[in-house]
Amino acid sequence: MSRPLPTIHGITEHDAGPYRMERLDLEFSNGERRRYERLHGRGHGAVVVVPLLDPDTVLLVREYAAGVHRYELGLVKGRIDPGETALEAANRELKEEAGYGARSLQVLRPLTLAPTYMSHQTQLVLARDLYPERLPGDEPEPPEVVPWKLEALHELILREDFSEGRSIAALFIAREWLRHCR
Repeated sequence: MSRPLPTIHGITEHDAGPYRMERLDLEFSNGERRRYERLHGRGHGAVVVVPLLDPDTVLLVREYAAGVHRYELGLVKGRIDPGETALEAANRELKEEAGYGARSLQVLRPLTLAPTYMSHQTQLVLARDLYPERLPGDEPEPPEVVPWKLEALHELILREDFSEGRSIAALFIAREWLRHCR
């Protein structure tokens, strides 16, 4: 079913820390009026990188996660800096966090976190043909690099220290893309 988008009668904005909060005055096609809120990030988006050491092995990083106060296993990820493309940001983050660069980088698709109230998108990037190269990063301690076989993804997703939704989604998407679209 295709519905027309609601009519926006007005938008008010205010600062909300690292975000800009918008309040939308909306009218839906059935005449109902509602106020919605949405957050816009102040940055240029983010990347999550699936780095393939070989066709069957992905590189994960273990680093401190303040939100859950533990060390968390996940994929390389980070912000896209001003003037960078998603591919440039992915390669930079890969060098900073995992100590590898990639000769082949491909954006597979964007991921959203909470599209009902956030505009933020993270670009999912597949990185292949890796080579050792380290850049200094902003982490207080170097992340631990952990190779993981894609065939053991079912074990990884049940680990308590692997809970970040973008990493879980990205690995499943990349695995399926590799199976069907190489």
